[in-house]
Amino acid sequence: MLSLDAPLNAEELTELDRRRVWHPYTTSPTGSRQLLVESAAGVRLRLARPVNGVEELVDGMSSWWAAVHGYAHPELDAAAHAQVDRMSHVMFGGLTNESAVRLAATLAEITPGALNHVFLADSGSVSVEVALKMCLQYWRGLGRPEKRRLLTWRGGYHGDTWHPMSVCDPEGGMHHLWSGVLNEQVFAEAPPVGFGADVDESYLERFERLLWRHAEELAAVVVEPVVQGAGGMRFHAPEYLRRLRELADRYDVLLVFDEIATGFGRTGELFAAGHAGVAPDVMCLGKALTGGYLTMAATVCGERVAEGIAGGDVPVLAHGPTFMGNPLAAAVANASLRVLFRDDWRAKVHGIAAGLETGLAPAREIAGVRDVRVLGAIGVIQLDHEVDVAAASAAAIERGVWLRPFRDLIYTMPPYVIDAEDLGRVTDAAVAAARVG
Repeated sequence: MLSLDAPLNAEELTELDRRRVWHPYTTSPTGSRQLLVESAAGVRLRLARPVNGVEELVDGMSSWWAAVHGYAHPELDAAAHAQVDRMSHVMFGGLTNESAVRLAATLAEITPGALNHVFLADSGSVSVEVALKMCLQYWRGLGRPEKRRLLTWRGGYHGDTWHPMSVCDPEGGMHHLWSGVLNEQVFAEAPPVGFGADVDESYLERFERLLWRHAEELAAVVVEPVVQGAGGMRFHAPEYLRRLRELADRYDVLLVFDEIATGFGRTGELFAAGHAGVAPDVMCLGKALTGGYLTMAATVCGERVAEGIAGGDVPVLAHGPTFMGNPLAAAVANASLRVLFRDDWRAKVHGIAAGLETGLAPAREIAGVRDVRVLGAIGVIQLDHEVDVAAASAAAIERGVWLRPFRDLIYTMPPYVIDAEDLGRVTDAAVAAARVG
């Protein structure tokens, strides 16, 4: 039996990882070796073992959108240490804690509209599960249990747990694996692309017809606002959100915005809904909530949904994660939000956007590149073919940058604390990856 404190060198750890650890979207044991990160600080990941002489990588991914303040941030570290000294966890059933209460109060204050009720969950996918459960319980509370299906548009991604998978893209979202098992939802066409594009009225007419046809059985419309993330890094005009708000009200369905990836400034507004000036009935938050330190998410809703559930035959929200309201995660989230607002996140994101526009522009001249697009601190190079992930990743690593291409995309969402020099490294690496990918 392996002792928990047995000394292991980098080679031994990497091989043990290959044989025993199941990484996202891989087989187990995996045929490839993962890069072993020894430590991280600022925007840099230090490798336990150099790769072709490269010892450090600039993180161009913010650890999947989350580490917006980079790594080993002194204020977030201090918040974590202080909370551990008090207590790292206490159950949330029948008990509460100051860090969680303060976080919920802040989220109710900064989210759009009057989303005053906050459910603190474990992860982004769980927050979507909770949001959908809220919607279903709301209609049951109103005596309309037949309103149990969901309408979304294609190209979306909402997580890998059960109910969220049912509203992910039906072709790219693993539906084929669960045919006949997942709940069958209603899918509209993907929204027309282009953040600054004119609204396609014919698209909205088709969306409305679908909504009209299924209104009596629909509990909610569920979408990622402005940016569809893991489903394809597609941007759409904010006006579609305003029109969805109008249509949801007209046909008496709830509106859910999944802001797990877009929340806390990533698109250039605090929440992507801010581009449209509208508020959903339910909003999901995660990823950057704790600055990437700990897993935590939130589902927030307004009075209408909360009162509808409270008035039902089961007057409680039937969900209760063990680590709900975890004080350690909440304390770090509070510190992350303080840093976010104090350090002028909007100016930082604006600067990153300008750097991405300039740095990624050369990719437009590369054969095989279909599109280059930037929104806030998100930069995307889209190819007209599947990325050669191994070759593209190697090209980025050779330049001292960590990127994680997928499908036909080479993309980056750097930490907000990145400076101009390191941002240049990231864009140079992305362009180089596009040349070989």
